[in-house]
Amino acid sequence: MSKLKVIDDREDVSSIIKSAIEAEIKRLELGLNKTNREIKKFEEKYLMGSEDFIEKHTADDIKGGDYAYIRWAGELKIRERILDDLRKLKNIEYVVN
Repeated sequence: MSKLKVIDDREDVSSIIKSAIEAEIKRLELGLNKTNREIKKFEEKYLMGSEDFIEKHTADDIKGGDYAYIRWAGELKIRERILDDLRKLKNIEYVVN
């Protein structure tokens, strides 16, 4: 867990920072939803889960070749990054003086 301690005479600074972090969490969640929809399209089109796709297939194995493979793998990487960022932001503990 990360701790965020803001030292300032004005209480509103802490609330502004907290609001900004909450807004970023909402933005990331919207991005995650979009990314999940894109991943689902690939899974439905190629009739396989993303885990099987990553573990067992190359660009030559799927219709659409390199372009489809790169897009699908890219969406999975984006999802991984978003989930990591969300975890970090949601685990921030706000310390009040």
